[in-house]
Amino acid sequence: MFLFAVGNGIAEAVVNPLVATLFPANRTHYLNILHAGWPGGLIVGGLLSIAFTGESIFGWKPLAKALPWQYQISFFLVPVALYGLMMLGQRFPRSEASQQGVSYRNMLRELGMLGGAIICVLLGLFFHSDLKLPMIVSVGLAGGLWLVFSYVTGFHLGPILLGVLLVTHALVGYVELGTDSWIGKITGSIMDSKQRGLMLFVYTSSLMFALRFFAGPIVERTSPLGLLLASGILGATGLTLLGNATTVGFCVLAATVYACGKTFLWPTMLAVASEQFPRGGAITIGAIGGVGMLSAGLLGGPGIGFEQDYYASQSLRRTDPAVYDRYKAPTPNEFLMFQTYGLDGAKVGVLEDNGKEAIRTLEVLKSDPRATKEAIESQQKLVDWWAGAKATAETDKKLVTDATLYGGRMALRITALVPVILALIYLSMILYFKTKGGYRAQVLISKHEEAEMMAGGVAGPAEF
Repeated sequence: MFLFAVGNGIAEAVVNPLVATLFPANRTHYLNILHAGWPGGLIVGGLLSIAFTGESIFGWKPLAKALPWQYQISFFLVPVALYGLMMLGQRFPRSEASQQGVSYRNMLRELGMLGGAIICVLLGLFFHSDLKLPMIVSVGLAGGLWLVFSYVTGFHLGPILLGVLLVTHALVGYVELGTDSWIGKITGSIMDSKQRGLMLFVYTSSLMFALRFFAGPIVERTSPLGLLLASGILGATGLTLLGNATTVGFCVLAATVYACGKTFLWPTMLAVASEQFPRGGAITIGAIGGVGMLSAGLLGGPGIGFEQDYYASQSLRRTDPAVYDRYKAPTPNEFLMFQTYGLDGAKVGVLEDNGKEAIRTLEVLKSDPRATKEAIESQQKLVDWWAGAKATAETDKKLVTDATLYGGRMALRITALVPVILALIYLSMILYFKTKGGYRAQVLISKHEEAEMMAGGVAGPAEF
């Protein structure tokens, strides 16, 4: 999975600055078109995930039983092969910064100590939460990386605005990709059907796919920041509506508003960073995307999951302490410095299908010569637990389902505060650029061009 992540990261690091270079006069429009591929992939992936589990799609059942996971994950080789065919005989253009002779060190200086600090804070969190290194070691490693980076940049602070954009995009990663990993499950609980929740996710992805082709005309009437402000407002409204949805129709309406809100956030943020800091070349636009992905994985997914766990467990504990004790997770769920004992996902899964999958899995493990003794004992323990818990399963199921639904709704309501903050940041940026004559893309010029312009009495480099 580490190698898989590196591969995805390389693709992201190459394709964003490439499109920005190919379309320097219309970056917002074409970066949004490029990123239509993301919801496009979610559509295909969502439908395939239903098909691979042996379930029916619109009444059609392509597989009699679930496809083994090894075969499912191997489908990533299809886009890999397509990438290879697309690149045959192609030449990659140099970035605007490279064409103007900006050195690699000066590209790093554009990111500066401030940008490096934001990235290193997230890396320190990764060292601690994912690599399980002690906090003091994680802080030391992150601090050491920051000092090395600062030395390379000549201890240059870097633009404050770029630091603001990095923090802002971390919030975008939290709210967009973080909710992507949970929203299908939450809406599935609201609509009382996992498949309906997944199909709603496919629907919103289809909406995003279509809308991203129209970013250009919208930006022509306003500006990239105006588009981002509207997105923040719609995103907050959609998540608030989802957090209060009680019917299928309400879910569809709320999800539609939310999809319209999050559609333009990610690619338009990349365009703004590229337009305002062209001297950074691929470094600045790559840093923006990297911070968003780090935030989604380290803060978004875990944070929203923690909120669900916290409110679901609190609700069940208030309603029936005995049921809570029966389904309480053996270890706490931790997020940053917070901790809570949520519900045990394995036990809740057993409750949902009346133990069928748990018993089947135990039989498979016992018949598999490669299965470890620990794996068999762990599964046997779960089946034994179910033997005692099924006596109260009928009454437990409603209480656990209601608590899980409450936790999901509360998580969405709290997450709605993030796009509110985003909207306020975008409004502040609009006001800031008004004091400078309005939002304009910055254009790099060479020293020779600058000298010619100054000699001819043309506006100075501050205008470009």
